[in-house]
Amino acid sequence: MNLIKWVGVVGLACGGLLPGTPARADDISCKMSFQLSGWSVFYKTASGSGTVHCSNGQSLHVKLRAKGGGLTFGKTKITDGVGKFSGVGNVRDVLGHYANAEAHAGAEKSAAAQVLTKGNVSLALSGKGEGWNLGVAFGAFIIE
Repeated sequence: MNLIKWVGVVGLACGGLLPGTPARADDISCKMSFQLSGWSVFYKTASGSGTVHCSNGQSLHVKLRAKGGGLTFGKTKITDGVGKFSGVGNVRDVLGHYANAEAHAGAEKSAAAQVLTKGNVSLALSGKGEGWNLGVAFGAFIIE
């Protein structure tokens, strides 16, 4: 038997002895439905609630808070918000403080989308709502 065939046979035989590649912790997907309302006059604040459902069957009811500051004025209400998480291994990974920066403008009915991060976890938010707002704000989006 030549050397290439021998190495191939040994490789196949040993391949069954090595552990398989473990599933990555971020293989589950999680989605959040939420509502949020707030106001801003230089300081921005909002609060709300939601429910996170993950592809592995886990779910969690959460409280939401947004806070920060900047050149911002307005009042908003989001009633049909959706958040999509990535980098999640367990539903509890979604909890915590996410970095937030946004520019916004709207009147009456409006729609918005933004992406937030917390370490390896990312959250893409989108929603439809009502109110009026104008400005640029920096701060935190907190899921408890």
